[in-house]
Amino acid sequence: MTVSMLDRAIYSFGDVDRLVGLPAGTARRWLDGYERSGSRYEPVLREHSDGSAAVTWGELVEARLLAEFRSRKVSMQRMRPAVAALRDEFGRYPLAHARPFLTVDNRELVRRMQDRLELDPDLSLVVVRNGQVVLSAAAERFQHSVHYEDDAVALIRPSAATPDVTMDPARSFGQPTVRGIRTDAIAEDFRAGSERDELVELYDLTPTLVDQAIRFELIAARDAA
Repeated sequence: MTVSMLDRAIYSFGDVDRLVGLPAGTARRWLDGYERSGSRYEPVLREHSDGSAAVTWGELVEARLLAEFRSRKVSMQRMRPAVAALRDEFGRYPLAHARPFLTVDNRELVRRMQDRLELDPDLSLVVVRNGQVVLSAAAERFQHSVHYEDDAVALIRPSAATPDVTMDPARSFGQPTVRGIRTDAIAEDFRAGSERDELVELYDLTPTLVDQAIRFELIAARDAA
């Protein structure tokens, strides 16, 4: 995958919330920063707020990794120095290039960076277990949900519950699909009254793929509520 694909702006803040499974408004805070009680909080995933509401594939991938930590009840602002340090070390979209710095050879570097920044343990990308530096549970879940090309994430499986649903920035504007067919189109037909067997025939899909498309859209709507 080329850097230009990571730079492809194909999402809105709302898309990121829905597709990554974040509460409404989270992507805007992570990517554009926010103000609270008279204090300004800078973005976590952008170096600075640039006023753009368009979100790139690289930024969505990074939001997908951070989403693995969201249930930890720890402020993502605590992660910002770590992302900035990784950006200095690996360039733009350091989390979207996660393969290089999460390999065995580079985990020790990441561990030292975490220690230097005194990163909250609940936000760690790597941890020491039985004397070895290994991926944290959140980073490992992310690794299992993505496919790399040229060390950058080229495809995401957005939900473990629907493994055949994928997102590819080169197809369907990066929206979730099953065998190239957008899940929102299938779900819309289902909500309009089409039976599963009708959808199987209409889209030439297996019942399992139709079920996964509908299930994914239900999960996405629930998580973004």
